[in-house]
Amino acid sequence: MTTGSGSESRGSVLGLSVRQIVIAGILGGIAIFLGATRLGFIPVPNLAGNATILHVPVILGGALEGPVVGTIVGLIFGVFSFIQAEVPFFRNPLVSILPRLVIGVVAWAVFVGLRNVSLDLASAAAGVLGSLTNTVGVIGMAVLLGYLPLAAVVPIVPQALVEAVLAAVVTVVVVRGVLLVRSGRTTAAETDAGEERRY
Repeated sequence: MTTGSGSESRGSVLGLSVRQIVIAGILGGIAIFLGATRLGFIPVPNLAGNATILHVPVILGGALEGPVVGTIVGLIFGVFSFIQAEVPFFRNPLVSILPRLVIGVVAWAVFVGLRNVSLDLASAAAGVLGSLTNTVGVIGMAVLLGYLPLAAVVPIVPQALVEAVLAAVVTVVVVRGVLLVRSGRTTAAETDAGEERRY
């Protein structure tokens, strides 16, 4: 999988290709759609009552298209979260936006670091660590800024684990699917030098 190769039309934003700009917009739109329709919230039997997959498009943006695209999608997700905030601490951009900028970068770093070992492992790990980056970043900032007591973190742990598993599963499936479409194969090879990303 190549990203930003010389054969692609280049955009004017941060040296991104037209494809990367379009994908960033699409993934950001998906995150907004999932939040606005509530389809991004999965009922689970815990104190919060819901797990979320709103951060998954950010993870996919980072893993598939690199840290800049991941950051852009994270910004879109964070701004939407800020605008739609129902919980007081989400009205602070340091809680609702700042941690979301890091999700795609973490997903990209993990995916790149592990993709030569196993594509599925790289995808799953990117999903898990990207999801935990969201949870730890948001809750950590809320605690640090005094919105939540430290004791409030404990009941959130089961939800964080459910979200991490969901993110891992979705990331593995989508990455495999995208690689199949881009390669034109009917089955995805575990690793392929022709699919290497250029950053």
